[in-house]
Amino acid sequence: MEDQKQILEEVFGESSDKEGEGEQQSGDSFDEEQSVNQSEKNPIWERIEEISGLWLYRDFLSLERQSSLLSAIEKEGWFTEASHNQAMRFGDLPAWAIELSESIRKAVWFCDISECGDSSTCDQDKEEVCPLPSDLLWREPLFDQLIVNVYQPGEGICGHVDLMRFEDGIAIVSLESACVMHFTRVKNETSNIGYDGKEDTLMVKIPVYLTPGSLVIMQGEARYLWKHEINRKPGFQIWEGQEICQKKRTSITLRKLCHAKK
Repeated sequence: MEDQKQILEEVFGESSDKEGEGEQQSGDSFDEEQSVNQSEKNPIWERIEEISGLWLYRDFLSLERQSSLLSAIEKEGWFTEASHNQAMRFGDLPAWAIELSESIRKAVWFCDISECGDSSTCDQDKEEVCPLPSDLLWREPLFDQLIVNVYQPGEGICGHVDLMRFEDGIAIVSLESACVMHFTRVKNETSNIGYDGKEDTLMVKIPVYLTPGSLVIMQGEARYLWKHEINRKPGFQIWEGQEICQKKRTSITLRKLCHAKK
């Protein structure tokens, strides 16, 4: 606990209510202090019940903070040409991406688990009711690989499981257009039966509605045993009986490379 507290203080500074302590940094970079919308009010995470290890934080970024993040991405100069729609970085990430990563850590650390039931059970099973287990949450760095994708209306991504070269614990931040991401259980390579032995689970697509500024975390089964996809062709982006108006969408994916153990 003390080690975790020390890491938090190193990243976010010591908390203080004294006036005049600490000056807000100026500049055009993404402001880490503003990156979590309600960090001091216990961020409300939604556990997607059908998929173990899939978590959603709808209000991760406010409109102002989304705009700040989009400005930081624009200043990178990655998408100056229409043909450029993806940027990848490994190792040393931009300052705004590092700040975003630490904001994700903070949002997980202060997650609201008040609705998980009996308090004694809550303490005992805290690892199971938080978006990231402690061994992933306190790894350093939390993420060292970045992908920024820009999707025009109608463009999406095919169903896939992220490559095994990346560790467990993947974060996706959605910006601009809302969309529905679908999850499908991976089937066993030697049969048509899912890993849980239930044939019908292979045919079921679990929809998750991603609003602008939302954060998705995939770990455990959600990361390894479920494919995720976004089909933005006409007729596929339906939520609560209404088709979503498709606009340009930007997504930020943060992952941790697997490194050979010494």
